[in-house]
Amino acid sequence: MTSTPALPDGLGQHEIDLAVAKARAASRGGHHPPRDYPPYRSTRLRHPERPLIPLRDPEAVELSGPAFGVTDITALDSDLSAQHPGEPLGERITVTGRVVDRAGRPVRGQLVELWQANASGRYAHQLDRRPAPLDPNFTGFGRCLTDDEGGYRFTTVRPGAYPWRNHVNAWRPAHLHFSLFGTAFAQRLVTQMYFPGDPVIPYDPVLQSVGDATARERLIAVYDHGLSVPGLSLGYRWDIVLDGPSATLFEEGHDL
Repeated sequence: MTSTPALPDGLGQHEIDLAVAKARAASRGGHHPPRDYPPYRSTRLRHPERPLIPLRDPEAVELSGPAFGVTDITALDSDLSAQHPGEPLGERITVTGRVVDRAGRPVRGQLVELWQANASGRYAHQLDRRPAPLDPNFTGFGRCLTDDEGGYRFTTVRPGAYPWRNHVNAWRPAHLHFSLFGTAFAQRLVTQMYFPGDPVIPYDPVLQSVGDATARERLIAVYDHGLSVPGLSLGYRWDIVLDGPSATLFEEGHDL
């Protein structure tokens, strides 16, 4: 793999935009972002520099690895706003959609996990020590199984944007992390969902690392007023396509 120059500290948005344009040109128009993407500085430490080692018998790994059962999931797992005695702070949202294959057929019984920052943009994690308040009534983690139509549904709060140390005045737009499992934990795909109209999106090197504009749009949910629950939450629809030309992009070597 050809090495790419490191991104210096202290760059402003203009320099970041130039670096994004150069990185897109170097990716030759591919849908998946390059593993080493200079505008997203931490990819220097996360991407593999040597050829990947294929497993001799991947099916054996999946059969012998841990699995999950229907009894492991409860209705409370998918409602992040009701997992604690008190009410969480923030705007309630309902996020729902379908998990389908390239032909639009439902993918049933998939374990879908969601994790996120709270309404202040802080994760309930020991490594997140930014000066933003934690919410004692919000942990930020949920899961569910897709139904017979491939559908999933979560009730949660809209996460806040948060600063990060990628470059000067760097902010991550509001987003939800999604993880999908197959029949075993060895079969896992991870991606992120963004919100329509977020003004921070054009300045985010993580999302902008996706060189194809259509592919980036597929990572942004659609507001659906019909999914809003009267008096409770605003509704968003976000379908996940596992493969094919319209596939949702998943993380490949670094966070997306």
